[in-house]
Amino acid sequence: MYQVIQYIKFLLKSTNQHGVHSPFVYNLVTTCFYDTSKHNSYNLISNYKASLLKNKTKIKVTDLGAGSQKMKTQERDIANIAKNAGTTNKRAKLIYRITNYFKPQNILELGTSLGITTHAMHLGNPKANITSVEGCPETALFSKQQLNKFKAENIALVNGNFKTEIEKLNSKQYDLIFFDGNHQKEATLQYFEALLESTTNDSVFIFDDIYWSEGMTEAWEIIKNHPKVTVTIDTFFWGFVFFRKEQVKEHFTIRI
Repeated sequence: MYQVIQYIKFLLKSTNQHGVHSPFVYNLVTTCFYDTSKHNSYNLISNYKASLLKNKTKIKVTDLGAGSQKMKTQERDIANIAKNAGTTNKRAKLIYRITNYFKPQNILELGTSLGITTHAMHLGNPKANITSVEGCPETALFSKQQLNKFKAENIALVNGNFKTEIEKLNSKQYDLIFFDGNHQKEATLQYFEALLESTTNDSVFIFDDIYWSEGMTEAWEIIKNHPKVTVTIDTFFWGFVFFRKEQVKEHFTIRI
């Protein structure tokens, strides 16, 4: 019910490209978010998801974050995870367009899950070096094999606790960081603060499910108001954060 109410509020205040006066955000929205081209890689994205939906392999899932809102049993088959918790094809295509648009060289993903987003980001920029951290050992093992099966290269899949791994990784600079593994307020803010050290002027942070709960929405509001943050874009399911010093601080709510 919380998400339904928030979505109604989102629809009432959101706009499209016509409500955007920042050239940087306008170009991103019109040429990336609203790109209707039929990219060749879309077939590969769909094939990756389709192969998961057919896979009846059972794995023991260890939830280190907020867990699934739909699946409560620990032993789950891959097809059910892909159906109920896996990234949709629409969002996978969007993250493909984003990586194709920005061409990030170094990407960090917190929460590999079944590798749908990881694979799509790789297709968006095959030359990118992607580090993806997954907390669940059996999920990490499966996803590593799945990504190898689809010949996704330059991906370092790490099985470990986010907090511990971030301490090892935040000395490096990242052009894109995708936060999709712990939908809890305090953890999200901890990861955000820790990874601020790794940003450049052109870095982008993407937060998944910013309306997952009241706590996640509170975290999103705190992140928006951080002094290092200049531009944010709320698309309801994802929140985009930019650190461009040449931009006036501004927050956008965009329907995709």
